[in-house]
Amino acid sequence: MSGPGNRDGSTQDEPGRTGRRGRGARRDKQPPGHDPNPVAKAKDICLTLLTARARTRSELEQSLRRKEFADDVIDQVLGRLDEVGLIDDAAFADAWVQSRHTYQGLGRRALKAELHRKGVPDEVAAEAIASVDHEAEEQRARELVRKRLRAMSELDDTVKLRRLLGMLARKGYSQGLAYSVIKDELNSTG
Repeated sequence: MSGPGNRDGSTQDEPGRTGRRGRGARRDKQPPGHDPNPVAKAKDICLTLLTARARTRSELEQSLRRKEFADDVIDQVLGRLDEVGLIDDAAFADAWVQSRHTYQGLGRRALKAELHRKGVPDEVAAEAIASVDHEAEEQRARELVRKRLRAMSELDDTVKLRRLLGMLARKGYSQGLAYSVIKDELNSTG
């Protein structure tokens, strides 16, 4: 007569039986914390991140450090990605500056702060930000002010000035440029 458990009378925890595993047993798996190829895993993580959007070397390094990869693995993977051209901080900075200035209306100061947070070296960031000259920055500030002024027709000029100065300051425009542009636009609409 067979005992409780399986049809053949064995139980899951019965030792000596082949083909039966106890609860929590692993099949063909390495012990926890052991990865046979950490370089391949780190590379896969980086490629997945780069598929979503371009990233700086610093962003990729931070991601790998959060996942607790060894320094030599991080250096090896990022070095190889750099060699094949998948990491290019200068190209990233140029694209970031053009996009954020054009679509978000950010000024040079805000762009510099964002690139710094992304880990772009200061000299690379300065070159990218140089593509936004004073005239382009002033023109974008005027566009932002004109757009915002359309919704402020019922407000007093001092309230408009204060709100517009705050908006341009948050977007990284210098106080002098912001004040000059706002005064010109208020004079031309009033």
